[in-house]
Amino acid sequence: MKRLAMAALVSLAMVSSKVAAQEPAPGPSSDEADMKALMAQLEALKASYAQEVRRLRELDMQVQAMQSRIGGKAGTPLPAAPQTAATPPASSEGYASSAEEAQEAKEATKRSVNDVKQQQSALFNQRLILENSVTYARYDRKQLTLNGFLALDAIFLGNIAIENVESDSLTYNFAARWGVNPKLTLNLDVPYLARKTIYQKGGAGGSAAAIAQEETNGNGIGDVSVSANYRLFPEGRRRPETVMTVGVTAPTGREPYGLDWKVIERDNDDFIRFAVPDQQPTGNGLWQANVGLSAVKTADPAILFGNIGYIRSFKRSFNDIDVNPDTKSPGEVELGNSYYFGAGVAFAFNERTSLSISFSDRLSARASTRFKGGQWTKVIGSDANAGTLNLGVTYALTPHTTLVSLLGIGLTPDAPDFTLAFKVPYML
Repeated sequence: MKRLAMAALVSLAMVSSKVAAQEPAPGPSSDEADMKALMAQLEALKASYAQEVRRLRELDMQVQAMQSRIGGKAGTPLPAAPQTAATPPASSEGYASSAEEAQEAKEATKRSVNDVKQQQSALFNQRLILENSVTYARYDRKQLTLNGFLALDAIFLGNIAIENVESDSLTYNFAARWGVNPKLTLNLDVPYLARKTIYQKGGAGGSAAAIAQEETNGNGIGDVSVSANYRLFPEGRRRPETVMTVGVTAPTGREPYGLDWKVIERDNDDFIRFAVPDQQPTGNGLWQANVGLSAVKTADPAILFGNIGYIRSFKRSFNDIDVNPDTKSPGEVELGNSYYFGAGVAFAFNERTSLSISFSDRLSARASTRFKGGQWTKVIGSDANAGTLNLGVTYALTPHTTLVSLLGIGLTPDAPDFTLAFKVPYML
C-alpha cells in the first residue's frame, strides 16, 4: 500500500515537471487544449492519491487498534508502527495519520462513553460529581363508575359517574456522587417536589351531567436516598462493565396517610360522595431498600446498557390509614415489593454528543393494610405495571459539565403520560 502512495507521489512530481517544462505552442487554442488535458490528468492523480491516503489512514488505525488489543492481552505495550516518508500528514477530513492522533481520537470519543456510563451506573474515575436535575411529570387517569344495575340485560338503572385525576409534578433533585476508590462510589439524592392535582367527579348531586372539580397542591422535601455502586467486573473484550448497586430510601417526605381531607359533597344521608386531601404528599411514608445490577458495553459507535433490580418496602404504623375523613383508624401499611428492569442503546456521535433510546419497566405487587387488632388485607388495584420508553440526548458543555435531556413516554396506564428531565452533572 505504501508503494502505491510512493508511486502516486512520483506521478505528481512528473506531472508538475511536465507542466513547468511545457514549451509554448504556436496558437492560443492549442495552449488551452494542452492545459485542459494536463489539468484533467492532475485532477485524476489527485483523486487517486487522496484515495490511497484514506486507505493508508484506515489501515493505520486498524493496526493501532490491533496493537492495543494485543498489548492489553500480553500486559506489555507494543511498539508503534514505523513512520515513513509515505505516511501522509494529518488533514481536516478527520482521519488519524499516526498512532498519536489515533490515541487522541480514542480519548476524545471516551468523553461521550463516560457521560452515558455516568447516567446508567456510575463513573469510577471521578473523585466527586455534583448533579442538579429538574423533572416534570404529567399524569392523567379517567375512570367510569356505575352505581346501579342492568334491567333486561340492556337498560342501565342508576347513576353514571366519571372520575378524572390530573396531576402535574415538578421535582428538583440534588445528587452527590463520591468516588471512594476505583471500585466504589457513594451516592446521595435529595429531592424537592411541587405537585398540583385536579380531581373531577361526574354525577354530582345525582345528575350524570353535573361535574364537581377541586384542586389541591403540595410541596416539600421528598424521600432522601443513599446508595453505593460497586464495580464487580471492568469492561473486557467480550465482557461488559458490571456494577452492583445497593441503597436505602428514608421516609423524609410527607406521607400519604393521616392527611386532612376536604369534603366536597355529601348525600342526604350524610354519606360522603366526593372528598379530596387538603394537600398532596411528597413521599411514600415507608423505608425501602433496593439492590440491582447494571451492565454497560461499548461497541463503537454504539454503547449497550441494561439493568435489573429489586425494591423491598418495610411495613410501618400510622395513626390513621383510613380514607374516610370522618374517622381515624390506626394501623399498619406495607407497600408491595417491586421489580424493575430496562435495556437500551446509545450512540456516541462525537466527543460531545450522544443519543440514547431505552425501555424501562417496573412491576409492583399489591399493597397490604392492617387496622389495629385486625388482619392483613390486600388493597385491590394497588398493583402496577409501569412501562416507559425513554429518549435521551447528552451534550458536553465544558470539560467538566454535561447537559442531559431525557423524554419518557408512558406505555402503560400505570406509568406517567410523559416525563421531561434535564440534568447537569458537574465533575470535579
